[in-house]
Amino acid sequence: MKCFQGCLFVIFYFYYDINNMQKIEQVEQSGAGRRIFMASRESYTSIINRKTAEKQRVMRVASGREKADLVLKNASYVNVFTNELDTADIACTDGVIAGIGSYEGELELDMTGKVVAPGLIDAHIHLESSLVTPAEFVKAVLPHGTTAVITDPHEIANVLGTDGIDYMIQATEGLPVEVRFMLPSCVPATPLDEAGARMDYQAIDAFYDYDRVQGLAEMMNYTGVIHGDSEVLQKISAAHKYHCRIDGHAPGLSGNDLNAYIAAGVYSDHECSSMEEALEKLRRGQYIMIREGTAARNLKALSGLLVPQYYEHCMFCTDDKHPSDLLEKGHIDAIIRQAVQDYGVDPIFAIKAATHHAARYFGLKSRGAIAPGYLADFAVFDDLKDFRVNSVIVHGEIWYEDGKIRSFETPAIDEWLVEKVHHTFNVDPLKAENFEDHRPRGVIGLIPGEIVTTDAGYAAGINTDQDILKIAVVERHRHTGHIGIGYLKGYGLKEGAVATSISHDSHNIIVVGTSDEEMAAAANRIIENGGGITVVRQGVVLGEVILNIAGLMSEESLTEVNKSLEYTKDQAFRLGVSRGIDPFMTLSFMSLPVIPELRLTTRGIIDVLKQQYI
Repeated sequence: MKCFQGCLFVIFYFYYDINNMQKIEQVEQSGAGRRIFMASRESYTSIINRKTAEKQRVMRVASGREKADLVLKNASYVNVFTNELDTADIACTDGVIAGIGSYEGELELDMTGKVVAPGLIDAHIHLESSLVTPAEFVKAVLPHGTTAVITDPHEIANVLGTDGIDYMIQATEGLPVEVRFMLPSCVPATPLDEAGARMDYQAIDAFYDYDRVQGLAEMMNYTGVIHGDSEVLQKISAAHKYHCRIDGHAPGLSGNDLNAYIAAGVYSDHECSSMEEALEKLRRGQYIMIREGTAARNLKALSGLLVPQYYEHCMFCTDDKHPSDLLEKGHIDAIIRQAVQDYGVDPIFAIKAATHHAARYFGLKSRGAIAPGYLADFAVFDDLKDFRVNSVIVHGEIWYEDGKIRSFETPAIDEWLVEKVHHTFNVDPLKAENFEDHRPRGVIGLIPGEIVTTDAGYAAGINTDQDILKIAVVERHRHTGHIGIGYLKGYGLKEGAVATSISHDSHNIIVVGTSDEEMAAAANRIIENGGGITVVRQGVVLGEVILNIAGLMSEESLTEVNKSLEYTKDQAFRLGVSRGIDPFMTLSFMSLPVIPELRLTTRGIIDVLKQQYI
């Protein structure tokens, strides 16, 4: 019997070992896998010994037997567990909080008169929307108290597939603001769209082993979920296998369809635009991410959630944030400030939504609170009225103080990836006849301040007097030659054309214009630059932003990109674009076939609710 058991053990061990080797081989095929494999070279024993030594030092500091590295003296700090301001010394050692009480440190900072909060967390953002590299993004948000963000790299994944994810993981390695990832769930957003890649659950499976991956990002294909599409549900099932969170994206979903969506295992939503919608989802167990970004701003409508009855299941996110907003308004601190000043939200509630709730939702057990054992990440405010950030501490080190941010090294990225992200256009130069079309086409109606649209009927040609413009989406990834054509109402352009390679989520070229000739000129400029935004009149470029990293991001600094962006925006306004909209971000959402009511893809106008072409 023992011999038989021994044989079984040998067979099991052999099988287990082979499967692990196969998994390692599979994991090694991705960039994330390469880093996991290299990290695994440090032996388990040495890791445990190192961690034990670190804990022993923390114990000595916590018990008062040894000085801390850093002590925040006389700190009035936000206690997220009791919803009050407490006052004590905060002792930090080896990047964590060792104790709260009375302590001495090698470095002591007097916090008298200031308010110490946990580092702020953005619960959902696409870093690509900042139009700059992740390192430049960090330089922008760190002075605003942000110490962690949860990003969904589906913008670049729609262009480059898993190579895009790997690029973003490498580009965020070791930055002072920790970047955590949710894996793209919809590449492309729906089967009706044409992206640069198509990813099933197997394509992203290896990334779940990466230590900064938290789960599956916004499940935009809610119709696929509701109708039990096997490929969609496979992605959800795989995420559940890894015990990960799954974020939602279901604007306007209600009733039994909402029940089906949530029953599939979707835990949150950031698309609510009314209290009625938010409460229906909250009552069925979803967490609500209150979004206040550049394109979509829902804080005013949803501020009523930040009351004792509901706020525990609410977080803050920006989703998409353009350079001007980051430079002029701020980041998560701006949402806190607006919630308190404009809508009378309790400051403690607002700070908890910006810290503790996001950390708890994503299972970041060492973040989002000021207590022993938590990371020593702090946003220090002058007060709880203006919420001006005085200083920022990350892992017990001062990273922002006196209006200055510490310098840091830009992460190293594999050369082949750098080369690949700079060559993502596979489309021939265009001519005016490529945009000719004499059949009636659907008209997408814009709603000021919103990214949802209306069905504005049909048109058979451009009519600037009635604000009817031609809009086209040009496939740029696979040389298909596909060009979807429709019409747009509410944009306001009177002459020239506007084009961009940021067209959510497949990021083909989207162009709107007053003539076929102008549209061809604008689209060709995007191709020539390897991506970006451009405004033309009579074939002459009036303003542009070059985005030659996957057609999404610039290599310039945030201030330089913002300068070019604002100048180009002014040129668009001078050509008649309505002042009530963002000329480029509004345009970029016109091709996203998961937001009602009408959108335009490379194959034509689509009715989002019916998921069919019209």
